[in-house]
Amino acid sequence: MHNTESDMKFSKNKKYEVAALGELLIDFTQNGLSPQGNWLLEANPGGAPCNVLAMLCKLGHRTAFIGKVGDDMFGNMLKERIETIGIDTANLVMSDTCKTTLAFVHTASDGDRSFSFYRNPGADAALEKSEINAALLTSSAILHYGSLSMTNEPVNTATVYALETAAKAGALLSFDPNLRPVLWDSLEHAKERIMFGISKCNILKIADEELAFCTGEQDIVKGILKLRTKYNIPLITVTQGKHGCRAFYDDGSITLDAQYPTFTSVKTIDTTGAGDTFCACILHDILKNGYDDFSENRFHDMLIFANAASSLITTRKGALSVMPSEADIKSLIAKTT
Repeated sequence: MHNTESDMKFSKNKKYEVAALGELLIDFTQNGLSPQGNWLLEANPGGAPCNVLAMLCKLGHRTAFIGKVGDDMFGNMLKERIETIGIDTANLVMSDTCKTTLAFVHTASDGDRSFSFYRNPGADAALEKSEINAALLTSSAILHYGSLSMTNEPVNTATVYALETAAKAGALLSFDPNLRPVLWDSLEHAKERIMFGISKCNILKIADEELAFCTGEQDIVKGILKLRTKYNIPLITVTQGKHGCRAFYDDGSITLDAQYPTFTSVKTIDTTGAGDTFCACILHDILKNGYDDFSENRFHDMLIFANAASSLITTRKGALSVMPSEADIKSLIAKTT
């Protein structure tokens, strides 16, 4: 069992409601063809942790990002963009030695995607422990992180330090593995670090294929049970792509298990950021309603809202700059239910 001391201290009344650590990069997505038949690529700001923060900003929350980009045309564009959204960049490090990480996204006809990364080295993976502002971590109610900040050194050591510092200050730790196999030297290494990330978190958002990867269980309930034999994680949500989501809550006194389909009325064109949008909406609910007062009705409302938001983001290319508003989300729910 991991230490859940931070559960008791959780307070959203800190300078930042959510800080996130990890990758901030450019997602190049195809957006038509030139007259010569060549791909036209659109430079979309991206990176899972900042996607989460962008959605939280849209919902009115105070956020901050911890990470590193190159002091180049892409890094400067990213800094300007997330500042415009409202994400604090006091701990965004601009590197004069590493270039901003780039991802080229290939989108299939059903909106699903595959990635080609240019990150060897990439600035996000070069973040050092000494570059992390501890005061920012201790001023945050929730710290959100993924596994891409644990693929290699020095960012792995920086991530471990950040988790320890935030937990000691009473922050809740939110983890989304966001597995990208091509960025790891081996799948064994990926699994080891993802399990480390799971062992530290209070809130876990995991995709169904990632749960199977970690536990060896294709059945979601069996996978959750296997995780819970090792780790005390009260809230676990499992995203299932076009099949919606499954969620579990167990704090020793109340046990909740719910499954909801996705919103099929929307036309999916790009699934980039859907899981990040879903995760942000779960954190939004925790910030509004607390971490320990769950009921069946609250669980239902939280998951419907998160499902609707993640469905809406799939109707737009990119993610970080085009997050849906609360009004858009509620409108979709009203039309569908």
